[in-house]
Amino acid sequence: MKINENVSLKDLNTFGVAANTKYLCEITNLQDIEALFEWRSKHNLPALLLGGGSNLLFKNDFEGLIAKVCLSGKDIAEEDDEAVYVSAAGGENWHEFVRWTIDKGFAGLENLSLIPGCVGAAPIQNIGAYGVELSNTLHSLQAVNLDNGDILEFDNELCKFGYRESFFKSQALDKLLITSVTFRLPKKPEWHINYAGLREALEGEVLTADVISQAVISERQRKLPDPAQIGNAGSFFKNPVLKVSEFESLKSEHGELPGFPQNHNHEVKTSAGWLIDQCGWKGHRVGDAGVSDKHALVLVNHGNATGTELWQIAEDIIASVEDKFGITLEPEPRVIK
Repeated sequence: MKINENVSLKDLNTFGVAANTKYLCEITNLQDIEALFEWRSKHNLPALLLGGGSNLLFKNDFEGLIAKVCLSGKDIAEEDDEAVYVSAAGGENWHEFVRWTIDKGFAGLENLSLIPGCVGAAPIQNIGAYGVELSNTLHSLQAVNLDNGDILEFDNELCKFGYRESFFKSQALDKLLITSVTFRLPKKPEWHINYAGLREALEGEVLTADVISQAVISERQRKLPDPAQIGNAGSFFKNPVLKVSEFESLKSEHGELPGFPQNHNHEVKTSAGWLIDQCGWKGHRVGDAGVSDKHALVLVNHGNATGTELWQIAEDIIASVEDKFGITLEPEPRVIK
């Protein structure tokens, strides 16, 4: 495992923030993982696992080791009468993997098309879009404990998934390196299209995984800025989940407040983007840090914004939404301070 020193992270995070890391290595095989385990045991420095860099905001330089996960490979693991099981290595590009499953004739991941990042990072955040979460199809995953080198197997239940939450995020961040993930894709798919925008785009269409995927791609491209064109990490805030009584109280004051029942109608998820938009943030800009004029949920780097400048706008948004609605927004990306 080659370790490089004083490496720029500008091209390794989708915000395009200029920051450096003291050390950087790439993980391409099990031998590299063993070397990473040994390095961590000998150095009293933080180590951070990096996938596609699409869910991070660097406020400062990183004074430790960043290990970029580049494990590759995907295949059909097994099959039974009801489902096919497909596996992908942790470093595989997520969208390319989704499209690979669709090209193979499988359904189940189509709503998660065009989400940036890598396969191994997807369970950490329990990525989701258009009414579907990764936890709906994840069968199992394999991870290496970087504290002792043990290889661990997790089924869906052990992952302790929640809304943009998992065991790997809440209890084992940077302690477990996810090497591969296996998904159970049903042979009789259940389409999830009852989502504003997607439902209208698919009206009159003969539904297939590919048709839904293409509609999702079009919707995401229409609503969200392309990180290749302007630095961003997609949705910056989680959609708040409220008690029914809290939601109804706010709804009485703000009649257009959107709501989506959760947990068997015991809670209601509302739109962080709508809340932020109502506070007048869409298109806001201070220097090169700003909010997308396409979607109020997306912070953008117009060129040379620092992580600190972007985080200041995030904090200002949090304060204004709390002042107007009494709701405290939570950031979705990981903020590296």
